Amino acid sequence: MLLNRLRALLQFTTILPLGRTVDFSLFADHTYLYPLSGYVIGGLAGLAACWISIPEIRAAVALIAVLGITGANHFDGLLDLGDGLMAHGGKEGRIRALTDRQIGTGGFAAGGTVLLLTFAALSSSPQVLWALIVGEVLAKFSMAFLTAYGTPFHDGLHALLHRQSKPWFPVAAGICCIPLALLPLPYLPLLGAAIAAVLIPLLLLSISQRQFGGVNGDVVGASGEITRAATLCALVIIPASALF
Repeated sequence: MLLNRLRALLQFTTILPLGRTVDFSLFADHTYLYPLSGYVIGGLAGLAACWISIPEIRAAVALIAVLGITGANHFDGLLDLGDGLMAHGGKEGRIRALTDRQIGTGGFAAGGTVLLLTFAALSSSPQVLWALIVGEVLAKFSMAFLTAYGTPFHDGLHALLHRQSKPWFPVAAGICCIPLALLPLPYLPLLGAAIAAVLIPLLLLSISQRQFGGVNGDVVGASGEITRAATLCALVIIPASALF
């Protein structure tokens, strides 16, 4: 049963060829398992890039691998969120921009900003494999957090996942992140990355409640993309900062 849950999770979060499609409810009922997909995505993307010696090319390959493995599904949510936040016309206008299929200036700006930060952090990281695993696992934690606590503003996929979630799911998702402490990375940057993984979804929860009246799947996906960038930045900024 656990293997089927993991297959359902990976079928939802990746485009990996995993055989026949399993019952979606196996994932919907266990969204606290989100971080486990981060180990797979980060590990595969890190292995695709870690052998490259030129930092900029290594970072580009790693970023392309992440987007490829995930099918850029959550990145699409980031673009939609950018459009929604930049739209005029009150809450209804922002929701319309958030949920339509067109990509505007706000989406371009949001996507470009997050890609630049992610690329810069990966270029500066001497341990791309471990950094990507941390970034992906904590990104998926933030998605589990918003899935559980983000009240939907309309009926959709997020509303279904939210109904199936329990208040303790983020705690269980946090437990799934504990093996990150075993990676060969300093504890202080890891702590900073973990704090970022909590603050980003909290901030998006507040912004989305005020701007849209709730959360949808685009906001959840955007949280993962933003959290990945923030945690990767924390891993390289904290060791290099005189403040620490």
